[in-house]
Amino acid sequence: VQLVESGGGLVQAGGSLRLSCAASSINLQYYAMGWFRQAPGKDREGVSCINNSGSSTNYADSVKGRFTISRDNDKSMVWLQMNDLKPEDTAVYYCAVSIYSGCQRGWLGFDAWGRGTQVTVPS
Repeated sequence: VQLVESGGGLVQAGGSLRLSCAASSINLQYYAMGWFRQAPGKDREGVSCINNSGSSTNYADSVKGRFTISRDNDKSMVWLQMNDLKPEDTAVYYCAVSIYSGCQRGWLGFDAWGRGTQVTVPS
């Protein structure tokens, strides 16, 4: 499986970005997908998860109400719409595939990762 993230960049606080994740060599309809991030000097953390059909989503408390995850299995794409960005959102954002079809296990079970895309929100 190959995952390629795009859409990161430099944006002022309060701005928006839409991250994209293109998947290949995998049929996404069977797997939950997630977005994770890692800020400098910090551990990687889960941001959002969407189940295989797109009918259920989870978000970290820090992004609830600001970020929206979505997917199109026919296009093998997953997106993360990020609004009202804050300096603490600065991180490398990674797309990941779960071994499960749902998000009930939280941030566990993700075993394939992209290379990431940098998001920078200056303070």
